[in-house]
Amino acid sequence: MAISNYAGLKTAIASWLDRSDLTDVIPDFIALAETRHKRDFKIRRMETRVTTNTIDGSEFYTLPDDYVAMRNIKLNTDPKTPLDYLTPEIMDRLNAGSSKGKPKAYTIKGNNIEIRPTPDGVYQIEVSYYKHFTALSDTNTTNDMLTHHPDVYLYGALVEAEPYLQNDKRIQVWSGYYDRAKQDIITSNERDRHSGTTPVTRIDYGLY
Repeated sequence: MAISNYAGLKTAIASWLDRSDLTDVIPDFIALAETRHKRDFKIRRMETRVTTNTIDGSEFYTLPDDYVAMRNIKLNTDPKTPLDYLTPEIMDRLNAGSSKGKPKAYTIKGNNIEIRPTPDGVYQIEVSYYKHFTALSDTNTTNDMLTHHPDVYLYGALVEAEPYLQNDKRIQVWSGYYDRAKQDIITSNERDRHSGTTPVTRIDYGLY
């Protein structure tokens, strides 16, 4: 049976569990699997980007609601200006004063991006980040993860059924299937992204 939407996923979970009395809790298993996905995956299909303008004198900007993890930040200047990541502690040490200028670095504090030096004008920031997939529901019946990787949805939900089922011996089998599918996705993502080339990291010192 092909799993192409939310209803089909719920039917498949009930079938694999061989239970007809779990209609009310299967959505919980799916939601828990989605929480697991947020922790386990940072893949190309989760990447997105947004732009916003800085405000003169303001160093804090709210992260997008669907944010999972950062990939890159740059200023859309001419030429483009990538911002370097600094830990919050290093950021505070290097920018203890109140000087303003063209931003060179960023860090994450709570639900905010902090950029320093504090902008001395309006710059367009482009933020590339990993977003979480929109949760499945009766009104949002599919998403990219379900379309391309229905196995991690199915096995993830089956594994998350363990606290409810209690000591079901099949859990170990499903957990193994989930781990294998997860690793296959991560490996495929790395292969597709780099296309056989070796990633190179350029380290530049003395910027601050």
